[in-house]
Amino acid sequence: MQLPQRVSIVEVGARDGLQNEGQTVAVATKLRLIEALADAGLKRIEAGSFVNPKWVPQMADSEAVYAGLQKRSGVVYPALTPNLQGFERAITAGAEEVAIFAAASEGFSQANINCSIAESLARFAPVMEAARDLQVPVRGYVSCVLGCPVAGHITPEQVKPVVSELLAMGCYEVSLGDTIGTGTAGTMQALLEALLQTFPAEKLAVHCHDTYGQALSNILVALQHGIATIDASVAGLGGCPYAEGATGNVATEDVVYMLQGMHIDCGVDLDKLIIAGQDISAELGRRNASRAALALSAKRAQSQAGSSGQ
Repeated sequence: MQLPQRVSIVEVGARDGLQNEGQTVAVATKLRLIEALADAGLKRIEAGSFVNPKWVPQMADSEAVYAGLQKRSGVVYPALTPNLQGFERAITAGAEEVAIFAAASEGFSQANINCSIAESLARFAPVMEAARDLQVPVRGYVSCVLGCPVAGHITPEQVKPVVSELLAMGCYEVSLGDTIGTGTAGTMQALLEALLQTFPAEKLAVHCHDTYGQALSNILVALQHGIATIDASVAGLGGCPYAEGATGNVATEDVVYMLQGMHIDCGVDLDKLIIAGQDISAELGRRNASRAALALSAKRAQSQAGSSGQ
């Protein structure tokens, strides 16, 4: 299949990334990050999550984040909403797009949200009804599409009905999440070949964690299958809660570097993105997990040092 000429990046660092950080992140810091990401050209930036603060304390200030957003024309700031109460909070706060999430693994669904897959999907029915009434776009997530910390291997046949249900409910797009990063090019290919027999590529996105260093190869396979939406996290923000010390989301900088090398347009200024990633990494006192950002920053510093020595 022909590679897409343009790719849409869904930046999840300010939500999926920061919610996995061990330290409290100030609202002002989150707002600076979101503004820097928008300035770098990203058009889809997850800004918060309206889940129970008891379960995700890092997102307890999402109302304040949305209140402080300097929204730009053409930029969407989606919010994660697990139920009708979360949806209502998100809309009141000013979110204009929301996302809901299910899992491909019964074991993970029970462990993560204490209910079956079918029960989790049923909870979203009132959310979808309210979203239709207000004409709010809804995106869907499916966790553990290539592996599960509870059940282990996940088959495409387990993923397909969840994707089908989310699309039937009215989600405009479903993001396929390799939540623990155990997927490989081979398992990603098998999954997409199965799903694309039923669903059009434009309805699917990929959300690849880099725990085993496989994210970019998995994304390349997705591109080769016509998938043109990629989730990524600036500086690789976040972590994998099921693999101690492991990296989490694929770094947005690494995705952009790869796309630019393939002459695929994504509308992102890599230099500005690298600065945003370096700034938030410094603010959090963590090492930037983007290999491209580290290499390009070192190359630039070496070049500047050489110039100043002349």
